Amino acid sequence: MGKCSGRCTLVAFCCLQLVAALERQIFDFLGYQWAPILANFLHIMAVILGIFGTVQYRSRYLILYAAWLVLWVGWNAFIICFYLEVGQLSQDRDFIMTFNTSLHRSWWMENGPGCLVTPVLNSRLALEDHHVISVTGCLLDYPYIEALSSALQIFLALFGFVFACYVSKVFLEEEDSFDFIGGFDSYGYQAPQKTSHLQLQPLYTWVMARSRPAGSGSEADLDLALSSLDLRGGAGRIAGFVFFLTSALTVERSPAFMIAPVSRSTL
Repeated sequence: MGKCSGRCTLVAFCCLQLVAALERQIFDFLGYQWAPILANFLHIMAVILGIFGTVQYRSRYLILYAAWLVLWVGWNAFIICFYLEVGQLSQDRDFIMTFNTSLHRSWWMENGPGCLVTPVLNSRLALEDHHVISVTGCLLDYPYIEALSSALQIFLALFGFVFACYVSKVFLEEEDSFDFIGGFDSYGYQAPQKTSHLQLQPLYTWVMARSRPAGSGSEADLDLALSSLDLRGGAGRIAGFVFFLTSALTVERSPAFMIAPVSRSTL
């Protein structure tokens, strides 16, 4: 893509999601909320996958990221219903957030804005290894803080889902328009022209002739001709040289020899 419009916006929303998820993960750790901790961890991994897919033009990663956002919206909607006690849900009876392993509540229950915590001593409601407290003076009760946090996650997830679908669609269109042989279809593909690498070279044969001495008769000018040697390659040159040496050693009392290259057409 020439312009960084949808990609930059999606990366920005992913960064906001990452910051919001890390902030929520910290407070869930402080409140021993094991179910939200697991969900936040998966969400952080999905957001990182979405950022990587956006930067690296991976449409499949964006599709997985968008599919996770659907589940993430459903989970946060459940959290809102749980803390607001919609329907049959009850915080006093259901300890889903801790997997029923403890009676811990949200960290914001005791540390909310303006909350005053007063321990209740000698209470019959206190269980073993637990104490009863009284929380008063909160400007905003913890169920509403948790609901607002989940609403923020849903808001970011909806925008991330829309831009993830848009950017993945653009990536898929670019992949379809790309020709893996010749490039993009707009440029067209031209088959490479065949070029001949054969270079024509003249064929030479070497002739070893004996010079005619003065006063000789009508003898032939050529006593020995090496007319079938193709000396274009290295093997031919070596064969001609060996043949020349052996011929020179076997000829005794011969006049001077001369070796001259002549073309086959002159033979």
